Amino acid sequence: ECVGVTMFLLMCTLFLGVDGMEYISLEPTQHGKYGDSMLLRVEPHFDVKNVKFQGAWYKTKPTYTLLVTFTESNAILNMRLRNKPVLKLPDVSLDIEHLDEDAEGEYKLEINIIFPGSSTPVAVTKIVTITVSVPVSKPVLSKSPGADLIEERDNVTLTCSVETGTNVQYEWIKNNMAVVPSERHTFSQDHGTLVISPVSKDDRGRYTCEAKNHISHELSEGTALSVYYGPYNLEVNSEQGLKTGGVFTVNPGELVFFDCLADSNPPNSCVWISKTSNGTEIIMTGTRFEVTSYELAQAKEFWCRAFNNVTKKQDETKFSLVVARLGKGREKHIQEGGALSSLTFITISSVVIIVCMMFVLIRKSCHPRRSMKPMTEQRGLHRSGHEDATEDFGIYEFVSVPGKMESTQASCRSLARLDSVKDLHTTIYDVIRHVPETPTLSLLK
Repeated sequence: ECVGVTMFLLMCTLFLGVDGMEYISLEPTQHGKYGDSMLLRVEPHFDVKNVKFQGAWYKTKPTYTLLVTFTESNAILNMRLRNKPVLKLPDVSLDIEHLDEDAEGEYKLEINIIFPGSSTPVAVTKIVTITVSVPVSKPVLSKSPGADLIEERDNVTLTCSVETGTNVQYEWIKNNMAVVPSERHTFSQDHGTLVISPVSKDDRGRYTCEAKNHISHELSEGTALSVYYGPYNLEVNSEQGLKTGGVFTVNPGELVFFDCLADSNPPNSCVWISKTSNGTEIIMTGTRFEVTSYELAQAKEFWCRAFNNVTKKQDETKFSLVVARLGKGREKHIQEGGALSSLTFITISSVVIIVCMMFVLIRKSCHPRRSMKPMTEQRGLHRSGHEDATEDFGIYEFVSVPGKMESTQASCRSLARLDSVKDLHTTIYDVIRHVPETPTLSLLK
């Protein structure tokens, strides 16, 4: 049973392969330029020798017309055609010598093939579409209305057109990005017209359009689309003082400037308002507000109100001004992250320095220096008599080398005890200041 099923599937595969064989190939769509010639090339996938065939070429759209009938040895053209095609046997490719508007349309090839040793013809049908285009000229872009637009109120229509060209399609580009259909952006069938209804802030930019067909393409000059909008993102900023949320803290006596900023076209008209116990008061108009902190006895609230004279929209924001001495810690409050980083750096540096100092002390205690000779080798350490006392005045350096690790220091009062501390590893510096007695000093005693 398994062998039978396998043979059946194999026979079906072979049958489908022979039946589905592509005997000829023909490009389904071909584009030509007006006035040029075009060859609808038919590629056979069999040996045309000793093969009998007959068939015909038709133009099926826009009207059904017989163009030529043929056999393997003869071709009969339709004499009523103005532009007669050419057929060179045994090649059944159709050659159109001059393309014009009448040549554009859909064509069909029907052919019956009888292979050697067979009496049953194989029928093959192919369809091909021909377009005939005139190259496009440089497109021209126009805008209606031509005046500037107000967001959420006005509509605008952009039109792209060419003087010459057929089968033209258009593509819109804003700031090097393609414009796609949306709820506010609609296009005509060939995309030659773009309608934006209503315009918004995001529609600002430089628009261009590209005209193209199957054989050419051209880009228009750009046109700017300006839109009045805003105000948006209103805020108050100042280079002085410390800002925490909507509160500004400034030093006493400091002159402070506030700027009222917003995203708006055209720029806003700004009004500065203060709030007191008696109500509100308009202080001044303009984008910059100046206040001296000594004029404030206590914290005070202010408003900045921005108004767009074209869009008729307005927005306002509130802030408070507090007078307090910031001191040297102002920068730390302004830049918390930076202060934290500085504190971390100082802590790490301190730890490193302490470790290095401990290492040096331990190294010195474990590895003392070698003996250094006294600064004076030829002069004796002990002298007697007042006649030699003046010569003993000076600085002496004593270094003991080998011996036990003890912390006893030699007394600077008695040089006679120097022999008792010879075993020290510690360096000893003694400054001897011996002033001989004078007769005057003896009398004072």
